[in-house]
Amino acid sequence: MEEKTLDLVLDVKVKVTVQLGSVQLPMREVLELAPGSVLQLTQHASDPVGLYVNDQLVAYGEVVVVEDNFGIKITELVGSSSS
Repeated sequence: MEEKTLDLVLDVKVKVTVQLGSVQLPMREVLELAPGSVLQLTQHASDPVGLYVNDQLVAYGEVVVVEDNFGIKITELVGSSSS
């Protein structure tokens, strides 16, 4: 019975987001943004990125390039002690 119930949700689509970093800016600076503007994020290039499912952090990973697309290599699941 449990397996059949689980089958009902396995095809439900969820939003998966990778957060590279963030920055807080005063509205004045946001309004001054233009093509070519560069924003310095609070995250360092060597820091892992966060993988979110429906806005809930579930894992950390490294950005990789797969053919001509970006991807993420999972390095740690949230709540897991293995890396």
